[in-house]
Amino acid sequence: MDAHEEFVIADPHSLAKCCARLAQTTQLGFDTEFVGEDTYEPSLCLIQVSTPDALYLIDPLSAGPLDAFWQLLVEPTRTVIVHAGREETRQCQRLSGKTPTNWFDLQIAAGLVGHNYPMGHASLVYQVLGRQLDKHDTLTEWRHRPLSASQIQYAFDDVRYLLPLWQTLDGHLAKLGRRDWARDEFARFIAQAVPTPSPLSPLPQGEGKGVRGAAEKWRKLKGVGVLDRKRLALLREMFNAREAIAAQMNRPPRVLVRDDLLVEVARRNPKSADEIQVMRGMARRFVQPLWEAIERARQLPSSEMPEPLEREQDRPQVALIVGLLSAVLNDFCVREKLAVGLTFTMSDLRELVRAKMQNENVPATNLLMTGWRRDFVLPVILDVLEGRRRVRIANVQADSPFALE
Repeated sequence: MDAHEEFVIADPHSLAKCCARLAQTTQLGFDTEFVGEDTYEPSLCLIQVSTPDALYLIDPLSAGPLDAFWQLLVEPTRTVIVHAGREETRQCQRLSGKTPTNWFDLQIAAGLVGHNYPMGHASLVYQVLGRQLDKHDTLTEWRHRPLSASQIQYAFDDVRYLLPLWQTLDGHLAKLGRRDWARDEFARFIAQAVPTPSPLSPLPQGEGKGVRGAAEKWRKLKGVGVLDRKRLALLREMFNAREAIAAQMNRPPRVLVRDDLLVEVARRNPKSADEIQVMRGMARRFVQPLWEAIERARQLPSSEMPEPLEREQDRPQVALIVGLLSAVLNDFCVREKLAVGLTFTMSDLRELVRAKMQNENVPATNLLMTGWRRDFVLPVILDVLEGRRRVRIANVQADSPFALE
């Protein structure tokens, strides 16, 4: 398992030879090291790849154009194994121009065969393979060159066990009949991870298409709940303008203008750019773009202004029922070798209970209404919720102490 040749790829000639060897493989492990604290898009600092007999570290700062490498990762005939590969998926899509299709995420696969979700790489290697990894270089500065011997060893170890983990977990999935479940989860994960193109200029009126794939991201800012429709429109346009500027400058948006300042500007509903400038913490260079965003917002017809989100006022029994269903599902997941964190959320359960109490359909966006959850998990919930099965404590010593009758 540990007998691999190890190669550091730091020039175009070595990269060409590496890609030629990788092209002969049908499975490869893939990981990256990146730094994202001070840029809009994370800076790619190192690429790690594993095959059955070799490990590669590719230095993107010196190895030359990586187009041929990225194309290897999106070919549907090749299985690419990652662990918690959200950023790897984003980097691949952004730099290849194609969305990956045949990727196997070990973290998700582990959750579908009974391990906790989400589980870190080192913990998964230890639980599945019994090998201990040294994670001392987790927060290292990957942009500095030359890399130290410790950094190189850490980077090699990050992909050393990806293929053995894949072989073991894929075998467990096959034994449990859950390979289709895993493929569905991988596809859902990729769809969530892959963003739309970043904006290159201030955005037009409306929701601001193309801002990191999250048109409603601005609603997550603290303090949004007290704003009326007109002020929400101001906030949305300023948020999108900030995202566009951040993309142009390749800086984190919150470094340019803090979230709380955006909300406060919207709350004050300024009558001039000068009223923005006097706010403490506001950099002068961003006052005019924000003012232009405010003016765009004020030109919107009322039909295009965002509606405040209604706060759900649950009846007291909702929390009791959701708590019971959560306990039943936790017990069910232990018995059926499923990670609770991958199977449902409390929001899913609340939405289900509310719909039942109001005699309404559960929204199709509820995870419990999709795929394997709908077929395998939902019937258990409905049986309890609709009184077809009773819950009792069968064995207080057991990991799954409940019985459904």
